Amino acid sequence: MTIPVYVGFDPREEAGTWAFGSSLLEHASRPVSIIPLHLPLFRSFYAAGQRDGSNAFTMTRFLIPFLQGYTGTAIFMDGADMLLKADIAELWALRDPYKPVQVVKHDYRTKWPRKYLGTKMESDNEDYRRKQWSSVMILNCMHMSWRQITPESVQQMTGSQLHQFSWLKDDQIGELPKVWNWLVQEDGPNQEAKILHFSSGVPLMPAHANSPHAADYMRQCARMNHVTD
Repeated sequence: MTIPVYVGFDPREEAGTWAFGSSLLEHASRPVSIIPLHLPLFRSFYAAGQRDGSNAFTMTRFLIPFLQGYTGTAIFMDGADMLLKADIAELWALRDPYKPVQVVKHDYRTKWPRKYLGTKMESDNEDYRRKQWSSVMILNCMHMSWRQITPESVQQMTGSQLHQFSWLKDDQIGELPKVWNWLVQEDGPNQEAKILHFSSGVPLMPAHANSPHAADYMRQCARMNHVTD
C-alpha cells in the first residue's frame, strides 16, 4: 500500500520542499506518493482574492480528508522547513483508527518573535494555543468528524480555529512522540529526532545558518544536488 504524504509547497520555500522530499525518499522503505499543496492548484476551492495564511498551505492542509474523498489515512507535513531522519513507514505504523488526527502536542512559548529573518517571508512568529500541532499530522480521513471540513467551511473559519482543531473534542486528538516533530530552534539539538523542524527558518537562510542540526540540513542539500557524489 502506498503511503500518501501531503507536503506544503510555497514557491518562496521551494528549495526546502525538495530537500525535505529528498530526505523522505532516502529513508523510505515503502512506496510513497508525495502530494504538494501548491495553492494555484486549489484556486477553485476558494473565493476570489482568498489568501491562505502566511504561506500557501496554511489552510489547505485541513482539506486533505476532503481531497481523499473522506477515505483512508494520509500524512501531512509542512515539509518546506523540515528534514526527515527516519523511515516514513515508522510514522505510518503509529496511526490510530479511532482518532481523527494525531499530532505532537507541543506546549511552549517561542524563543523567536520573528521568523524567516532577512527574507521576503519575514513575519511575526506569534504564540497561540496548540502552536505547531498541525505542522505534522496523521489524518484518519474516514473519521466522521472530518465531514464538516469542506472548502466552504474552511473559508468561514479563522486560522486559530483550524490550527487548534476547534471542531474536535480534546480526547479525539491523538498524540505522537515528540521526536516526530522536533523543533530544533526551540528545543535544541537531538540526535534521536525523526523529523527536524526548522520552524523559525531553514539554514539556507543566512540568519538561521547556525541553527542546531544546520550541518545535517546542508548535508542533505548537498546530496540532493549530487555535490557529494
